[in-house]
Amino acid sequence: MVSALSQRASQPGGLSHARRPRVLVGVTGGIAAYKSAILVRRLAEWGAEVTVVPTHAALDMVGKTTWEALSGRPVYVDVAEGTHEVVHVRTGQQADLVVVAPVTANTMAKIANGMADNLLTASVLVATCPIMLAPAMHTEMWLNAATQANAAILRERGFIFVGPESGRLTGPDSGPGRMSEPEDIAAAAFEQLEELGFSSVHAEAFDKHAVPTHHKASIAISAGGTREAIDPVRYIANRSTGRMGIELANAAARAGHSVRLAAANIERDVMDLLDPRVDVTPVVSAQQLAEVMDGWAHEVDCVIMAAAVADYRVEFSDVKIKRGGNHTLELIPNPDILADLTHHRRRDNQLIVGFAAETGDDSTDFITLGKEKAARKKADLIAINQVGAVAGFGDVDTRLVVVDEQGSARGDFTGSKKDVAQALMELVSTELAVVRER
Repeated sequence: MVSALSQRASQPGGLSHARRPRVLVGVTGGIAAYKSAILVRRLAEWGAEVTVVPTHAALDMVGKTTWEALSGRPVYVDVAEGTHEVVHVRTGQQADLVVVAPVTANTMAKIANGMADNLLTASVLVATCPIMLAPAMHTEMWLNAATQANAAILRERGFIFVGPESGRLTGPDSGPGRMSEPEDIAAAAFEQLEELGFSSVHAEAFDKHAVPTHHKASIAISAGGTREAIDPVRYIANRSTGRMGIELANAAARAGHSVRLAAANIERDVMDLLDPRVDVTPVVSAQQLAEVMDGWAHEVDCVIMAAAVADYRVEFSDVKIKRGGNHTLELIPNPDILADLTHHRRRDNQLIVGFAAETGDDSTDFITLGKEKAARKKADLIAINQVGAVAGFGDVDTRLVVVDEQGSARGDFTGSKKDVAQALMELVSTELAVVRER
């Protein structure tokens, strides 16, 4: 694309140091679309004027409101939209850089064959600037001869590929086809923009996980497992170690957020991992946790309920119950903390994130059960994780499937607790930025 760049440099309004670079971010219908929200935010922080052009399938993953809030610009999908401004021509024609992330096998095939059946493919067809593609698809699709032929055609034409990487894909699959991380795509975009003569509006280097000052928030997180006393010696408890909540608090602190942690019975070796910038309040029972979270919910921008809260308690005995005979413990429902926080919101524009620890059963998988919980609880996001005797608890690899209230997928993260928590906090930070723009 050297000739195209030279042609663009000589055009009026072409390459210029006196204005912000115009970056078109195309988003297609892959599950990795949620990561592109982070990419848009990073480009905007760098100083680019970002226009997002999603496909209809992409909007099933991340809605138009999110893209408009992050970019600060209207979002169009169809060629027929904005006809008085000739949007289907101007969007690509005026771009200094086009980044399509993720790009699916389907859209790659369309671009390679010069199709223009939606605003994104039409914009790519008229663009004379550098075009970057970040593929995301299952391994078999990426390695298919047709896809490889299309990739070869596009590379020959000067398209710049970022990835794909080899790693965990949707569900249990793993292999080449995973979209590169948004930070890596952003770094490649910054390099292209600098080659075009643009520079960042910030002199300082970017922190990989940093959140811009105007997006920093106050976050309240619950972690660990509650205990419900039976008598002065015994209690009802669960297997939660609090490791996920600790890592979430650490990720939030690293990003510069103000973090409060309600720690329910977390062992000292796990608490020692906590970032010292996090303000900790210890709690024991579900009722104590409910009181703490209620107080904080009146003050914070975001609540994350990662603690495993006992559904029931029992009538407490002031003396130790002695052995002998049969004893019946009557279970009393504990307050549903998450449902109370979502159904009776303490603040406007507050983001509430819940967790659904599910085992699944003979008739329903754990993700379906989690989606049903999302509909009941009415949290903005629900992180569904599978738990059991050898899964979910402690220092083990974890999978989180994140959905919104409608059950739409917003993320699928797999790896160590630290890595998964970092990915979830990136999504939370992006959602907080959207909420603040409303």
